[in-house]
Amino acid sequence: MDNDRNLLSLSAQELAELVTRLGDKKFRADQIFGWLGKGAASLDEMTNVPLALRNALTDAGYYIGQPDVITEQISKTDGTRKCLYGFRDGARVESVFMKYSYGNSICISSQVGCRMGCTFCASTIGGKERDLTSGEMLGEVLRMRRHTGEDINHVVIMGMGEPFDNYEEVAGFLRLINSPKGVNLSLRNVTVSTCGIIPMIRRFGEEFPQVNLAVSLHAPNDEIRRRTMPVAKKYPFSDLIRACREYTDRTHRRITFEYALIRDVNDSKENARELAENLRGWLTHVNLIPLNEVRGREYRTSEGTSVLQFRKELEDRGIAVTVRRTLGSDIDAACGQLRAGR
Repeated sequence: MDNDRNLLSLSAQELAELVTRLGDKKFRADQIFGWLGKGAASLDEMTNVPLALRNALTDAGYYIGQPDVITEQISKTDGTRKCLYGFRDGARVESVFMKYSYGNSICISSQVGCRMGCTFCASTIGGKERDLTSGEMLGEVLRMRRHTGEDINHVVIMGMGEPFDNYEEVAGFLRLINSPKGVNLSLRNVTVSTCGIIPMIRRFGEEFPQVNLAVSLHAPNDEIRRRTMPVAKKYPFSDLIRACREYTDRTHRRITFEYALIRDVNDSKENARELAENLRGWLTHVNLIPLNEVRGREYRTSEGTSVLQFRKELEDRGIAVTVRRTLGSDIDAACGQLRAGR
């Protein structure tokens, strides 16, 4: 792989060092970085950058790593768009573009596949092939913006992969997309989701307190969580809840707990009451997700009455809760349905 030659992975400072090493003036780096942030997919689009410098970058093996759109599916019910992206080495991931009243959002992947093994999720089928680089993640956003012709106001790292299993590259992506000289997206418009890797939750709270944190909980206790999410065998439920409380105390930011409602597994009134007992009295919000069924998995989504009852049990105990509006389910673009295509 030659991702170290992907210009999208370079910070403004790294790009400045490269440009001067190639014999040009430092300010040219700002021009190039600005073009990258605007979504330029080739050096030829950078009309105010000298041809000699563009040729020097090409000769040195540098390229702009926006992925190719292999296939696209558009939901007939809500207009959600799912793109299968292809990278230079043949790796493929899926990203999803969604429209909301408050703006456009993209759900991007952080790994090719996933090794976490959650038993209800399509992304884990086949395991993890490799991590994505910071530039490849940025490329997902820029390609979608170019492909749709629409602005992207919010980014969620909830696609394929476990972001905290690829922490350094995710951190690099956050710095890149926030750079004032580039995309300049506010970190408050970015959400990172984790299945509960405790050391990285603590580090994330210290390094990126502005970024929204979502924790895929999906269970009210250790027994159910261990059965459905292997990560719980290393990081027990009680330890995870403690780490999340420490996070909110340190950052004063609310955590969103993602909770997929699985029929006859975690959707009873008793489960709701137990969940509420663990979350009461601190900065939390529960996002209920009627399970998006995955072909080849045995789990089934909760019935509508169970969803409403579960929400009521939480609300009656003072827990802030919403039921997620499911987008793109008819094209397998909903939460838990993304997977590598071949």
